Amino acid sequence: METFGHVRMVIGFILSLSIAHLLKGTAKFIQHPNREKPYWIHLSWVFYIFILLIHFWWWEMPLYSIKKWTFPEYIFVISFITTFFLLCALLYPDDLKDYTGYPDYFYSRRKWFFGVLAFSFIADVVDTLLKGEIYYHHFGIEYPIRNVVHIVLCLLAIRISNRTFHGALVLAFILYEMSYILRLYLSA
Repeated sequence: METFGHVRMVIGFILSLSIAHLLKGTAKFIQHPNREKPYWIHLSWVFYIFILLIHFWWWEMPLYSIKKWTFPEYIFVISFITTFFLLCALLYPDDLKDYTGYPDYFYSRRKWFFGVLAFSFIADVVDTLLKGEIYYHHFGIEYPIRNVVHIVLCLLAIRISNRTFHGALVLAFILYEMSYILRLYLSA
């Protein structure tokens, strides 16, 4: 349990930095309302990643069942949470001087954003398998289908710049994730 406490602490640091980055980026719209105008698709992805971060913290709880940690497992889990920090940094860059606003920035960086997001769903499967095959299988067929569909949609989002598509995509991701969380943790 001592090793898990250490791993959980490092995860918590990176998770905290990720959440702080999202909150700080969002607060700028209130602090400086005339500098950059919010873009609803961008802000919706911010909200979605925030939900994923909160879910990640809960999702990692079963790591306590790993009795003997190896360094590769530790590096993998830390790399996994680091992908979320990267997503947060991609959503809120240090400045937008090279762009005309958040719509321009978001669509110009969408390949990176959706590439990293797709990778996070692949890493999620590996992370779940680390917790044991019994744990993996208790999620049923929905879990692998969920991840494959999310990966495919991310790959489509890399290629498609249509704003209607991106608006529908982020709403679908948010609604599905909220439904998934509620079904996983509020059912008996």
